[in-house]
Amino acid sequence: MKFLWLFILCSCFILCCTSSSKTKDGTYIYDVAFAEWQGRSMGAKVEVQIKGDSVFIRNYQGLSGKKGELIDSGILIQHKNGDWIVAHSPDDKFEDEIGGCSDGPAIIDLKNKKFWLC
Repeated sequence: MKFLWLFILCSCFILCCTSSSKTKDGTYIYDVAFAEWQGRSMGAKVEVQIKGDSVFIRNYQGLSGKKGELIDSGILIQHKNGDWIVAHSPDDKFEDEIGGCSDGPAIIDLKNKKFWLC
C-alpha cells in the first residue's frame, strides 16, 4: 500500500513539473526565430506582453519598422501539437499549419523565449 501511495505521489510530481504551462503575466524580451533561417535570430528581438490569455508582440530591435510597433496580438493558447500560439480565434488550436512561413497563427516558444517569424 505504501508503494502505491509513493507511486501516485511521484507520478503527480512528474506530471506537474513536465507539463507545459503558460508564462506569468508580465512583459518579456524574446528573440525572434526566423523559420527561413532554421530558427536563428539574427539579433532581432521583440517585446512580449502577456495579460491573462491575451498576448501582444511588439518590435524591440533588429526588425524593420519602429520600436514599439505592434507586430501581432491575440489569444495565447496551446495548439493541438503542444506548441503555444498567438491565436486570433479559439479554433486556431486545431489548424493544420502554424508558425513559420505559413498562413496560420504564429508560434511563441514560452520556455526558450522565442517568437517565430518567416
